[in-house]
Amino acid sequence: MTVVSRRRVLGLVASGVAASAVPWTAQAHVGSASGVAAGYRLRLPRPTGPYPIGTVELHLVDERRQDPWGSGRVRELMVSVWYPAFPVGPQAAYAPAKAAVLLADELGGALGLQPGQLDYARTATHARRSAPVLGRRRPVVLYSPGLGTSRILGTNHVEDLASRGYVVVTIDHPGEAPVQFPDGSVSSVVPLDDVRTAIRARVADTRFVLDRLQDLAAGNNPDASGRRLPDGLGEALDLRRTGMFGYSAGGFTAAETMLVDRRLVAGANLDGTLQYGFPEGELSESAKRGLDRPFLLFGAGGHSHVPGAPMFDPSWASFSEHQRGWQLELGIPAGTHGAFADYQFSVPAVAAEYDLPGDVVTGYLGTVDPAGSIRAQRAYLAAFFTKTLRGLPQPLLNHPSPRHPEVTFNR
Repeated sequence: MTVVSRRRVLGLVASGVAASAVPWTAQAHVGSASGVAAGYRLRLPRPTGPYPIGTVELHLVDERRQDPWGSGRVRELMVSVWYPAFPVGPQAAYAPAKAAVLLADELGGALGLQPGQLDYARTATHARRSAPVLGRRRPVVLYSPGLGTSRILGTNHVEDLASRGYVVVTIDHPGEAPVQFPDGSVSSVVPLDDVRTAIRARVADTRFVLDRLQDLAAGNNPDASGRRLPDGLGEALDLRRTGMFGYSAGGFTAAETMLVDRRLVAGANLDGTLQYGFPEGELSESAKRGLDRPFLLFGAGGHSHVPGAPMFDPSWASFSEHQRGWQLELGIPAGTHGAFADYQFSVPAVAAEYDLPGDVVTGYLGTVDPAGSIRAQRAYLAAFFTKTLRGLPQPLLNHPSPRHPEVTFNR
């Protein structure tokens, strides 16, 4: 469990379907053209919303900013846009081919598997690649991953929100994790020993993405290569209703970006601390000052602002004290940090396929029921953005629900 422990520490230091049947089995091993058995392909939980979805990648280049990790080049980003779509065209892969090998082998290695035993490149999402957009003027939600992790690790949540009528934009932060660019090159990964630089870079990345989304909504094509975009993509963006959520350091990024950029009107933090060092460390500006717009804190394993909690977070306590906008703190006491990323569905499936010991799953995810955890997280995230971006009352946010016993309200 070395990798998860490291990410648990890094995340805290840095930060941060038919509902009745989530499919936990993956597709069977299949032979390649050479007759060699291919790696195991995951099956993502089915989205719960009424809309089929599409996705497209954008390559964004910030000519005004140098890469913060010393590459000597200007800052380049890869983002994916997920949206309600007409169900035409091929299904999009979980990850681009070259990055997929690195990302799959990272998880596989942590689980004790051999290289190639997981196949992300041939794992299919529920989205159709570059499908025409269905409808117009939809709320927009940005997603930032955990420190050192890829944007693909939020796909479970992202697909579900898109199926409920949101345009969701997932952001990679090159330097932290392998990122594949359109020319086939893959970014280098640097040692993440400067958390402040990482958070500053992430905030700048997010604001740059917001700028490019404004270009897209104005009828321009922000893709650096000028690749054709799906019909209707720009018209689908209602940027007056833009929110953001993130996992671990991604949640930290959401709060810090909201502090300096009013284009974000609501934010959610999935188990990321808001200080530089945990449990002791300097508080971030968002923790010291709070925000004047809605914000959700969602923690695991007793991570809470409440004194005496198993994982009391001083930054959450300070944020809650200074927060001026609507706020709510939820918890999944039986879950761990990894329960808020795609590990929640991938690790149980891989463990079952390869007959791994039970403590592999509990080490990543805790003892929370994986299917129930996914249903609950999806429900509360959707309720939060429905309330804050669509202005519709959401009783689910008022008190604990017997439908989701995994979740507590931390008062």
